[in-house]
Amino acid sequence: MSTTESTNASTTASHDGGLETRGIEPVPHAERTARTRELFPTWVAANISVLLLTMGASLAVSYGLNFWQSLVVGVAAPVVSYGLVGLIGIAGKRGGAPGMALSRAVFGQRGNLLPGALIWVARWGWETINAVTGAYALLTVLDILFGVHSNTFLIVVTLLLFVITTFAISGLGIGAVRRCNKWATYLFGAFSVLVLGYLVVDTDWGRVFGGSAGSTSMMITGVGMIAAGGISWVPSSPDFTRYLPRTASSAAIVRNSIGGAGIVVLPMVLMGAVMAVSTPDLASAADPVSFLGEILPLWIAVPYLLIALVGMLLINAMSMYSAGFTAQTLGFRVPRHWAVSVNAVISLVFGGILMLAATSFLGSFIAFLSLLAVAFSAWVGVFGADMLRRKEYDPAALVDTTRTSAYWYRGGVSPAAVAAWAVALGGGLLFTTSDWFTGPLAANNPVGEYGLGWVATVVIAFLLYTVLPKPAVAPVPAAAEDPAPAAV
Repeated sequence: MSTTESTNASTTASHDGGLETRGIEPVPHAERTARTRELFPTWVAANISVLLLTMGASLAVSYGLNFWQSLVVGVAAPVVSYGLVGLIGIAGKRGGAPGMALSRAVFGQRGNLLPGALIWVARWGWETINAVTGAYALLTVLDILFGVHSNTFLIVVTLLLFVITTFAISGLGIGAVRRCNKWATYLFGAFSVLVLGYLVVDTDWGRVFGGSAGSTSMMITGVGMIAAGGISWVPSSPDFTRYLPRTASSAAIVRNSIGGAGIVVLPMVLMGAVMAVSTPDLASAADPVSFLGEILPLWIAVPYLLIALVGMLLINAMSMYSAGFTAQTLGFRVPRHWAVSVNAVISLVFGGILMLAATSFLGSFIAFLSLLAVAFSAWVGVFGADMLRRKEYDPAALVDTTRTSAYWYRGGVSPAAVAAWAVALGGGLLFTTSDWFTGPLAANNPVGEYGLGWVATVVIAFLLYTVLPKPAVAPVPAAAEDPAPAAV
């Protein structure tokens, strides 16, 4: 048996079309033919979520912000969160491997199991929320067009159809994801024009621009709330940059990440804030999808619901695509497209529970988002600090899970990385508040008051890992480039 980890029987990766068979092993240089401009539609698609409309409405109704303050929040949130997405994405072009595989170089082969398992579990919840939103969109379309009302059987069927479609896209791999993201970008553009036209004609702009300003603290809270969604994509960023050549522009990676997200987040947040002036119930709707379907005219409601469905499908497809890699780094010795199926089943089960039993969809979503951001942020701080000192990754050591790996460290663990991650995770939770959990330090300090527990987590992890003693970064042997995966 080879000492290198096997993830696929085939070494062929089809990233331009067909089934992608490459797993977590680094992509050979000859196959790195992607372009940085392809990241733009990737992060457009990752944000086509109608929940941004509801969050925008919350800025006006719950946080008391006026139009101009909501504008600042809509600009700042994607710059902060997707700036981090782009920066961490640089590691993908350096190492040619998914984020959680590159993470082995930081935490050690065994130490990486700790943050990897937590991030994998956190993805269950993210995919469940998306699946539920997509199913709600389909149910509302059936109700509007055909008068078919929701019931338990339809809930199960629509959720099942959504998850199966998501699995099919993510299972095919990066080629299918990119093609779908490209067309979704065009579809979102057309939808935005429709909504903008409706809002221009139907909105009382005097009330919109005449609203009183809210507090600066609420603006900061709003930025933290909306940016938290982007933070959840940071560990996955290298998954979508691994096919870039090493010569790809790092600035272009960051620019396209922020631009793709911002062109969606800003208008969606502003649309929600504007719509909340006349329909404040949007901010607290138990089912925001069907609620919007009721308040919009038919000619805009149906396109809106269809784009909602497509957006949720693609967000979940991207999430499951990354989750498949995470499952492989945790020891699931199956091809990537089958590793994806684990998350598909989990999102189906949890989605059914949420749709049939939850009393407050939006409350559950924001509470989950707050805790999710902290779980991802502890990894982001450590990994980001390590990127400052590590410019390349040993491809052979990444897939070697035995004691011979250069990333074995002490018993398979990097003490500095694991300690910084654990302390930051605990520290961040102390400053976090949500409907489900309130940390003991969340109420009596600016960080907790502003909902920026995830920021505290990133800072603690970054600083602590920087000052702790770490093993020196060994040079990557020239012979280690482009190792072939072992046979199953």
